Amino acid sequence: MQNITLNVQGMSCGHCVKAIEGSVGELEGVNQVNVKLDEALVNVSFDETQVTPAAIKETIEEQGYDVE
Repeated sequence: MQNITLNVQGMSCGHCVKAIEGSVGELEGVNQVNVKLDEALVNVSFDETQVTPAAIKETIEEQGYDVE
């Protein structure tokens, strides 16, 4: 398992948390998603043989958020 922490801008409420946790959590190979709304961070634990950090970032951006 690999872990990454992404700085995600544009999150402001519980709906944002659910949107990101739901969409990223559905990716094959993602083990855990933890959104820290007050810090604008998303921690993801994933199997690097099944999903790439780029795919995770793209999934978050598809929800309408900016990943820095």
